[in-house]
Amino acid sequence: MRRVSRIAVAGVATAALAVTVSACGSSSSSSTSSSSSSSGTSKGIGLAYDVGGKGDQSFNDAAYAGFTKAEKDFGVSGRDVEPQDGESDADKVQRLETLARSGYNPVIGVGFAYAPAVKEAAAKFPKITFGIIDDNTIVADNVADMVFHEEQSSYLAGVTAALTTKTNTVGFVGGVDVPLIHKFEAGFAQGVADTKKGVKVKAQYLTQTAAEGGFSSPDKGESAAEGQIEAGADVVYAAAGLSGQGVIKAAAAHKVWAIGVDSDQYNQKALAAYKPYILTSALKNVQGAVYDLAKSVIKDKKPLSGEIRGSLSNGGVGLADSNPTFKNNATLQAALKKAEAGIKDGSITVKTS
Repeated sequence: MRRVSRIAVAGVATAALAVTVSACGSSSSSSTSSSSSSSGTSKGIGLAYDVGGKGDQSFNDAAYAGFTKAEKDFGVSGRDVEPQDGESDADKVQRLETLARSGYNPVIGVGFAYAPAVKEAAAKFPKITFGIIDDNTIVADNVADMVFHEEQSSYLAGVTAALTTKTNTVGFVGGVDVPLIHKFEAGFAQGVADTKKGVKVKAQYLTQTAAEGGFSSPDKGESAAEGQIEAGADVVYAAAGLSGQGVIKAAAAHKVWAIGVDSDQYNQKALAAYKPYILTSALKNVQGAVYDLAKSVIKDKKPLSGEIRGSLSNGGVGLADSNPTFKNNATLQAALKKAEAGIKDGSITVKTS
């Protein structure tokens, strides 16, 4: 297993993601085993993608990696379903209910947009375990709320950007102007400010709502990054799903650094042409969350539920170190080690907004 920037990790080891979340292997303090979970055999995992769908090389693909590994390891088949443009909550409910009715267990909604649908479907199918990624508002015995301290890995991305920039200007591109993405920006900006005085952070959100394409429009990401680079940014961090591909493309075209998100984008085949310009990626172990929920239902027969949160302390978030330029920078690695220790021991409190 490739290490994550000096973070000790435990749990599911995979080549597709350099960080694993031990929290997803056992319930958190607020998690309980569902007494109403299915006692029969599971047909496999039902996975419903967020906007951008499979192939985003980021958030959804991390979920897909956990899905396929679980299929292989547990000897089950699964079904993964793409989102549709302009779909309603009712469409999401129907998608989840179809998966549950077909015998898939667990059924997982990838992304906070599934919250209303998961809540409704879970109430109708109490013997099926449902999971949702990036939302912790659903309180039910048969729902696992899989969330992360994205601000912590983003802080480390900020440390990286501050120690890498030569222009003293860095950029942040958020997909949609929502609280979840505010966490990425807040952590990044704080990491920059705490590391090097005088470095400017230029931040931009692509859209106000996901329906406008903020997470699914590489052209919007490319345009935003172009503007930041023209304004002097020589390191650009994107938290924008599929749109982040455009940010990486722009960075490569101008030969400046990009910092990826969610998956280790340095190792994504679809981004191979831009690989020399992807310095690192701020990871969250969506893959491990999907895998471990499936394991709890299919193999352990003790379904996880409640809030399950990945952090630096349990290995649920971190930085990828696939790029040798990043990994072999001793000054940078020492600074990251110090920052990680501060976050873990509480001497650094990372902002979420």
